[in-house]
Amino acid sequence: MAGHDSGTQHMFTAIQKYFSSYTITGRRNYVIATYASIAKVILYFKLKPKKQTPAATEK
Repeated sequence: MAGHDSGTQHMFTAIQKYFSSYTITGRRNYVIATYASIAKVILYFKLKPKKQTPAATEK
């Protein structure tokens, strides 16, 4: 009746404590971090100032 770490408790430290694929909280933090990074990229390109092109001068 041996399973994949069926009876052991995982003791994580440092960053693994917050981003772990073994726990529900760790998986939730991965999702939140992914959505936040996608939102940051979208906001960056949306709020980035447009380049000003010089007005075309007619001769």
